Amino acid sequence: MEELIFELADTHLFFNDLEECDQVHVEDVASDDNGQDLSNYNFLADGFNGPSGGGASGTTTGVQGGVEWMRKLAFRYRRLKEIYNSYKRNVGGLLSPMKRELLIRLQSEIENVTDAWLSTALKSLLLIQSRGKCMNVLVTTTQLVPALAKVLLYGLGDVFPIENIFSATKIGKESCFERIISRFGKKVTYVVIGDGRDEEFAAKQHNMPFWRISTHGDLVSLHQALELDFL
Repeated sequence: MEELIFELADTHLFFNDLEECDQVHVEDVASDDNGQDLSNYNFLADGFNGPSGGGASGTTTGVQGGVEWMRKLAFRYRRLKEIYNSYKRNVGGLLSPMKRELLIRLQSEIENVTDAWLSTALKSLLLIQSRGKCMNVLVTTTQLVPALAKVLLYGLGDVFPIENIFSATKIGKESCFERIISRFGKKVTYVVIGDGRDEEFAAKQHNMPFWRISTHGDLVSLHQALELDFL
């Protein structure tokens, strides 16, 4: 699966540089986007490189963090968002036929080995989404671009809108939670579901209920609680 994650993240080669930029959210640089039509834009020839690289031979990308550099970075995140939304229900469209077959086999094997862990979790995510006023938000310690690739490969793109995915790699989960509260408000009911100490600590800091997932039984109990409207 890791091979597929990296292949998907690199489907358009300009994503390589995005990993080094390490954004928290896909819209973090949207204010630097001038709205230019990208239909015929050549990402591979615009001279942009990530923080650790220089401009491509014979091109100028502008000073890192400068207006031109930030604009080109914003273009990449806009394109990333377009790809995510276009393929969230058909990630196979981004892979070669051989890789699509590999993905299908891997998904089946993962379900068998984990006693249908993913499909059991998906039932709860779909139930939350079906309520209308509720939504799923993902906070992960994975860098944003690989995280988006993972969400697509595991078939979760439809239950996690790209605007609801945050990478805590750079700022930590507690700061991510603060951003989520700032976005959705303090009058919203938040329930944190996870298996780590970081999210449990962050949940306590913001007085959010925490539902620990350590075993398959915890997933089943979560779904039952949602069905009975306990959550």
